[in-house]
Amino acid sequence: MPWKECSVMDERLRFVARLLEGERMSDVCRSFGISRKTGYKIYERYRQEGAYGLCGRCAMPTSCPSRSSA
Repeated sequence: MPWKECSVMDERLRFVARLLEGERMSDVCRSFGISRKTGYKIYERYRQEGAYGLCGRCAMPTSCPSRSSA
């Protein structure tokens, strides 16, 4: 049987889905092997930005360190 391939985003979506189904944060975090602090951080990003917020900050950066001031 081949290994299942999954991305971080897929795992985070599964994590949030279980919370939305009513499971307790501590139980879901335990089954995913993450701390509750991390779980709340993931959930809060989902609440604020939707599924796009779960992609691990893949958006364009909001600042450019090499850009000079105007």
